[in-house]
This record gives sequence, C-alpha cells and structure tokens, in this order.
Amino acid sequence: MSAAQRAGGVASVAVRPLVEPDLDRADEIFRVAFGTFLGFPEPETFFGTADYVRTRWAADPRAAFAATVEGEVVGTNFAADWGSVGYFGPLTVRPDLWDQGIGRRLMEPVMACFDTWGNRHLGLFTFSHSPKHLELYRRYGFWPRFLTAIMKKQVTAPAAVPGRLSYGELTAAERAEALSLCRALTESVFEGLSLEREIVATQAQGLGDTLLLEGSGTGLDGLAVCHCGAGSEAGEDVCFVKFGAVRPGPGAADRFGRLLDACERLAAEKGLGQLDAGMNLAREDAYRRMADRGFRTWLQGVTMHRPNEPGYSHPDAYVIDDWR
Repeated sequence: MSAAQRAGGVASVAVRPLVEPDLDRADEIFRVAFGTFLGFPEPETFFGTADYVRTRWAADPRAAFAATVEGEVVGTNFAADWGSVGYFGPLTVRPDLWDQGIGRRLMEPVMACFDTWGNRHLGLFTFSHSPKHLELYRRYGFWPRFLTAIMKKQVTAPAAVPGRLSYGELTAAERAEALSLCRALTESVFEGLSLEREIVATQAQGLGDTLLLEGSGTGLDGLAVCHCGAGSEAGEDVCFVKFGAVRPGPGAADRFGRLLDACERLAAEKGLGQLDAGMNLAREDAYRRMADRGFRTWLQGVTMHRPNEPGYSHPDAYVIDDWR
C-alpha cells in the first residue's frame, strides 16, 4: 500500500498552488476521476483530446490548487473570476482516496480566492444525481437550482452573419476597445459580469476565438467565447461555446439566433463537425430555441449557487455557459 493510500484523512493532506510540473499528473487524475464516477470503461481516456487542466492553469496559475499526500499530487481544483461572478471546478480527487476529506481541503483555497476577488454570485456545475456532491457543496453555502444541459449539434454551413467580427483579427488598439464593449454587454446581462479573463486567455493560448456581433448603435449585439478543436476545452472536431450572451431587451431572441448562427459559421470555417454549448434550463426560451435548431443534450448536471438566487439564469436571459 502506497503512502497516499495510507492517508487517513485531512490531517495528512497538504494543499498548495498547482505548478507546471504537476500538470501531466493533474490531467491524469482529472480524467480518471470523472471517467470512474461515470462508469467509463477506460477512464484514463475520458474527455479525449479536450484539455481542462492545462488551459485553466495557464489562464490563472494563482487560482489553481493541488492537494498532496507526502508530496504526491492526489487532487486539484480551479477558481475562475468573471467579475461579480465566480465559479470553480473541475474539482477532482484520485478515486482510491475519495471520501477522505480531500475535496473539502480543496474547497478552502478557492473560497479564499472568491473573498479576495469580491465576487458576489458564486457557482459550480456538478452531478445532479449525486447526493455526495450536493452535500459537499451545500456545506459551503451553495444551493442546487435548475439543471444545465450540455448540448450538441452537427455543424452545417450557415450563411455569413452580417456584423460578425473576430477578436483575434483585431489590432491591439481595437482589442482594447472591444474588451470595453464586451464589458458593457455583460454588465447589461448581470451587474459586474466580465468575461475579459476568458477572452484574453482564449486568445493568448490559441484555444479558439471570441466572436463579436456589431449592433445598430455603438455597442455590441452579442459575444461568444469559443474553444475550437483538440487541446482546448472543446476537443477534436468540436467547437465549444464556453460563454455566449446577447444584449437583453426587445429583440433579444433574434439576436440570440444570430449569435448561434455566428458560432456555427465559425465551426464550419474551421472544419469542425460538432457545435457544443451549455444551457441552463431556467433560460426557458433560449433552451427551446436551441432545441428547435437541432441541439440535443449529451450531458446534464445541476448548477449550484451562492447565494440561492438566479443570477443571470432566468427566463429572459439569452446566455450560454455551463460552469464545468
């Protein structure tokens, strides 16, 4: 029996920042943990060519944490700062060390991150059928609300979308202006919400691109942060909309359709066969419109919120995300 297997609980566990030499091991634990829980026959290959560990570490190494037993990495957790909104995950622990308090230890540094950042609405995505997961997060003040569907559709070749811009094609000065317009848009969706971290990280790491929809005035009609292909959170042959939103108010449903068209067009241009997007079922009309376009659910979980409030998940919201 290894030293790690002899660990009797939280007393023998240390938590520290995740560092670059840990990433291969952290990625292995992430895949095996999820694959084992979901009964995947070869858990080490779960998630295929999608990468959640290296991408999130590179986005903000100060918000990535490792649990160790006698120096050996046995679990990880990541925090994300979206302005007034903060979320965490994936939180994963080596399966032979489940139920020994390591998950609780990995919650401590991410909650400290949220305190430092001053996020006022916190959340996570977890398994809706797992009492163990729900109870762990309830201890930290999170409450389960609506289901979130991770949906997919086969990509066709929609017509070009008028007013579609690509953040990656802008000059440095234009990018600064674009980020300001993105903040104004997300602020209109939920006070203080900011996707600047995701937009910049996606561009810096070459994970995909952010689509911008010009409006009739000086602002944006919509934006979508898209990961594309292997090595990103999408995986091979997939375009994954990590976050998308349109300007709320009259005409929002039409703007949402235009945003979906723009995302599918990007996938087609990059030769990707599948478009993935997460939709909280509290956003009723947005979900129905995605289903009407051929999106189908392939994974389903529940988002938990602290405090127990909807945030931007309500019937009038046209927002894409999943907090995985």
